[in-house]
Amino acid sequence: MTNKNLIDLEAMTPQQIDKIIKKAKKIMQSPADYRHACDGKILATLFYEPSTRTQMSFQTAMLKLGGRTIGFDNPMNSSVSKGENLKDTITIVSGYSDIIAIRHPVEGTAMASSLYSDVPVINCGDGGHLHPTQTLTDIVTLSIEKGRLDNLKIGVCGDLLNGRTVHSLIKTLAKYENNSFVLISTKELSVPLYIIDILEKNGCKYEFSNSLADAIVDLDMLYMTRIQRERFSSEADYEAQKNVFVLDKEKLDKAKDDMIILHPLPRVNEITVDIDDDPRALYFKQAQYGMFGRMALILMLLQDDEFTISERTTIISEHKCNNSKCITQSEPYLPKLSYEKKGMIMCDFCDKRID
Repeated sequence: MTNKNLIDLEAMTPQQIDKIIKKAKKIMQSPADYRHACDGKILATLFYEPSTRTQMSFQTAMLKLGGRTIGFDNPMNSSVSKGENLKDTITIVSGYSDIIAIRHPVEGTAMASSLYSDVPVINCGDGGHLHPTQTLTDIVTLSIEKGRLDNLKIGVCGDLLNGRTVHSLIKTLAKYENNSFVLISTKELSVPLYIIDILEKNGCKYEFSNSLADAIVDLDMLYMTRIQRERFSSEADYEAQKNVFVLDKEKLDKAKDDMIILHPLPRVNEITVDIDDDPRALYFKQAQYGMFGRMALILMLLQDDEFTISERTTIISEHKCNNSKCITQSEPYLPKLSYEKKGMIMCDFCDKRID
């Protein structure tokens, strides 16, 4: 296990984040200078869950740095289909590659993978838990387009319960001075309590809203997300939520002229297509910025010996995590790792409380 894994952007200091942003900007300005930066290096992309932007962005990032890629985009095309456990897959693949990018539908998988890898592991999304490299994309975009990561009023809208991109974004931007948040969702899809704990710990102002039209008026950034069909237990539950929040021209007319609209994509129907040409709509440019952010991250993890990511203090718990969505439920050999937070014992894999 290395201490150069990116499992959760919260483990990085603002100084480290700023370092990645600066490197991404340098790459954007002079891409030719980095064409051979990763000659001879191999990135393994292990995608157990569908992806377009994240997977292609990482692959393109490595290719533009002069490296190569291996991996799979469907676990049924690998030994996983034969019953191979995560430990064995990661152990083998880390022997073939120099860095691993993994996406998985089960919470805590990236953390579990890091236990058995001899090379850096990058979390590309683990269930509804976290998506730190999407947040890296978001903050590179913010830094370039707004010129700052502090003193912002940020609206996040949609599936805030299951939206791993939302969780990672709030956790990261809560570190920066004088940021406030408007949490726009239905009651059923409001943010988990651990996200509220983080906002309060960092002294961030926050408010809840069930009206996008009302909330949009004084935002600096609106972060739209889709209602995630794949996270619902029934089609009826999904249908009841999917069209509650839609950004259209009528609502956008109420926003400030310099507000920016971001979206992790894919879009379903939560932003109408006629908004795409509005100069405030940056979600397609955002995806391009993400590639440069991932190029910078790869370089930092592979080449900067001083760029190490702090690990929290963990303990061995006597109790198994009872979160049905946690990787410990399906990979029983995993150690019962936990950490303490406000007198509570939390699962080190999925960040849920262990009773």
